[in-house]
Amino acid sequence: MIEIGKYYTITELVSKVKAGEKAILLSTAEDLIIKNHQFLLNFILKSTAPIYGVNTGFGSLCNTKISDNELQILQENLLKSHACGVGDFINNDLVALMIILKAQSLAKGFSGVSVETVSFLLALYNHQIYPLVHEQGSLGASGDLAPLANLCLPMIGEGKVSFKGKVLASKEALNIAKISPLKLNVKEGLALINGTQFMQSLGIYAINTFRNLINQANAIATMSLEAFDCSISPFLPQTHGIRPHLGQIAVAACIKDFLKDSKIVVLENNNVQDPYSFRCIPQVHGASLDALRHIDQIFEVEINSVTDNPNVFEDDNIILSAGNFHGQTLALQLDFLAIAASEIASISERRIYKLISGERGLPAYLTPNPGLQSGFMIAQYVAAALVSQNKQLSTPASVDSIVSSNGQEDHVSMGANAATKALRILKNVENVLVIELLVANQSLYFKNMEKLSKHTSTIMAKLNVPFISEDIVLSELISKIELNEIV
Repeated sequence: MIEIGKYYTITELVSKVKAGEKAILLSTAEDLIIKNHQFLLNFILKSTAPIYGVNTGFGSLCNTKISDNELQILQENLLKSHACGVGDFINNDLVALMIILKAQSLAKGFSGVSVETVSFLLALYNHQIYPLVHEQGSLGASGDLAPLANLCLPMIGEGKVSFKGKVLASKEALNIAKISPLKLNVKEGLALINGTQFMQSLGIYAINTFRNLINQANAIATMSLEAFDCSISPFLPQTHGIRPHLGQIAVAACIKDFLKDSKIVVLENNNVQDPYSFRCIPQVHGASLDALRHIDQIFEVEINSVTDNPNVFEDDNIILSAGNFHGQTLALQLDFLAIAASEIASISERRIYKLISGERGLPAYLTPNPGLQSGFMIAQYVAAALVSQNKQLSTPASVDSIVSSNGQEDHVSMGANAATKALRILKNVENVLVIELLVANQSLYFKNMEKLSKHTSTIMAKLNVPFISEDIVLSELISKIELNEIV
């Protein structure tokens, strides 16, 4: 059960959403929501002062006063006007996360919404009604305005959703599920579209994916170490004890454990030193692991925070308009993740290059008949192309800003762009690792298979790709490999 209002780590939340667990609103969270919502309603009745987004327009229209009889229309117009994203739709898993994350933020009670509004979000999630959310259109500054507007349109019976494998008008899906559209109260539309839940959702997915890829990179790199007749020396604990970065220590220990029964990767062999792409795996993979650990910590704080504006503080008898929706915190971390992920592919491609170069008892391009056959020559080209594209995509989005809303929103984070390109980078990393896996697998057939570690032998058995003696269409083979099923 997902308990909305409870503090969650990223791993816990992803696990629960992935498992399709139902969501409920904790009674303690419900009490906070009711208390602050009632305070907001009473505050409006007693005060004639303008309150941003409650009885004023939005953005640069913040000084435009709205009459009391138009406050509900104001909130519905906000959802409609801001739902203007473009591009592909994000997948339902990401939409499910967005819904849960938005409910989590509202459940803190500082957004001034009603219990009915939070409960409606949970009804969408529990009935697996997934609004269609475009991946492009957010500046990551006043939160993810366009994506969140598309996410919340079904609450007023507008927009389209994915439901039971079909795309339906929201009203039709709600009718099937026996859910009535909501009448938004004061500030509720603004609370729904202000926030960083699009960046959070994509970022959580990126973090989880990257965590898996680092583990897979360690396992595949171990196969390459055996294929290239490397030494175990760089992975012994003495070296890492005198430079005790946690990621470096963890990766070295992991590789050493994988190779504990190898008869190929031993302390002394005919090679004085191995190339950096083999010898420095702990230092490179470990640095990315440390980056991931830091990014995870920042995102954990964010997914348990309130990120809309203004916020309601009943205990202090005050409503504050500030900037918790600004995505700079996430934008920097997503750019950091993109760079750290790119390096995993970069060093992997170098190992691919060395394995096909005709060194250490391996034939050129890993084919028994170089010249007539090209073997894995172009597989390395493909990896190089992906690595190069990752370098281009790793240019930080967070250093960019474009003024919007007639100058009222004059510095934006571009965190949503950082998130979408981080996911593109991770897909490239996965494909590079698949190529390294296939190259290492082919290389190992030229070795004494009886000397391989149990770890490597197990992966080769799962991969089940026999020795390639003649040229084949490699793209077909690459596309069939699912790393999560093998490594």
